[in-house]
Amino acid sequence: MMGYFRIFAAIPGFFLSSYLLMLLWGVIAPQIGIVTIGYPLAMLITITVWLTVAPLAAVGGHHFFFWRH
Repeated sequence: MMGYFRIFAAIPGFFLSSYLLMLLWGVIAPQIGIVTIGYPLAMLITITVWLTVAPLAAVGGHHFFFWRH
């Protein structure tokens, strides 16, 4: 049941992460000569990174007791 509420707790973090990505990209992009991105593209990049990193974080968070001697 706690996993269900953790999903709801992550929702504001997702939108905040997307917004910060958009702002930081807007500051850095002109200096290196690339196009700035809008909020929808920042959301797409954020969800892609989250879906890529979440399984790795879940596996890394578990302790495998059979590896210990």
